[in-house]
Amino acid sequence: MKKSINRQWRLATRPVGAIKESDFEYREEPISSPEDGGVLVRNIYLSLDPTNRIWMTDSPQYMPPVELGEVMRGVAIGVVEESKNPNFQPGDLVSGLLGWQDYALVSSQKLLPLTKLPQPIPAPLTAFLGPLSFIIGCTAYFGLLDIGQPKAGETVVVSAAAGAVGSLVGQIAKIKGCRVVGITGSDEKCRWLREELGFDAAINYQTADLVTALAQSCPDGIDVYFDNVGGPILDAVLTQVNLFARIPLCGLISTYNAQEPVPGPYNYSQILMKRLRVQGFIVTDYLAQSGVAFREIGQWLQEGKIKYTLEMVEGLENAPQAILKLFNGDKNGKLVVKVSEEPS
Repeated sequence: MKKSINRQWRLATRPVGAIKESDFEYREEPISSPEDGGVLVRNIYLSLDPTNRIWMTDSPQYMPPVELGEVMRGVAIGVVEESKNPNFQPGDLVSGLLGWQDYALVSSQKLLPLTKLPQPIPAPLTAFLGPLSFIIGCTAYFGLLDIGQPKAGETVVVSAAAGAVGSLVGQIAKIKGCRVVGITGSDEKCRWLREELGFDAAINYQTADLVTALAQSCPDGIDVYFDNVGGPILDAVLTQVNLFARIPLCGLISTYNAQEPVPGPYNYSQILMKRLRVQGFIVTDYLAQSGVAFREIGQWLQEGKIKYTLEMVEGLENAPQAILKLFNGDKNGKLVVKVSEEPS
């Protein structure tokens, strides 16, 4: 039964340094019915992602920032409750930028209909926030395969390797016949990467000397580095890269909370000396090709070649506290807030 009140988290202040719970303001608003062409969606699962930190700033970025007082932007999966659009019916499962709230009024152009996607497996709904989501699945797939272009026998290193994107990148690289080394922040995560996901080696950057550990784990050098973090980890990797190595630059989470200008890599000269290819990308660059990724990742899931895990936080009320897990390392896999129950 539909509720009468829509709980929302709105952006109250732009973060200075680390995100604080006080950067968000809680509101309750009445729920309205959609206008002609619109759809009312009840959110079920809300995705929390490092890019949320970028959206909260007013610095130059790949899409307009969230304005102060607006509902915090976020990708979510939901179910259509009311529709005044012939393309959507009540009960349809959808995904989109539905925001940190119980209900979203949206136009049909901003919705991806999950129940109408041809999937090779009967995937659980949560898979559409993990390997079968546009943000996670397509980022890993195209970043590695289109920009990284790994070849069988090459060494691929992944930072933030226990995260949603990093863990998928490593598994795809293994499928392609590569030696895979993950960099993460705890011994337990290292164990998970090796024993559960099949990484050849894993390094705890909190305790290891990275340059030494990379040299030991990558005796033939590094051919592809999938960079999720930037900063000192990128510098360490640059000491071990091979000629013509490729570096897909996916994220810079180590710098997102910086309050002063961040210096570039101290080993920047290696880009010239080793003739590296360093290419930043945003997943929306590959929107038109997403079906290719979904078909192949879906097949790998069906064959048991891909595994994923979720860190599930119960309740929309806990979203401002939960997002801190992205930056303190206190999570494993994809970080998700459960907003409401799945339809029966």
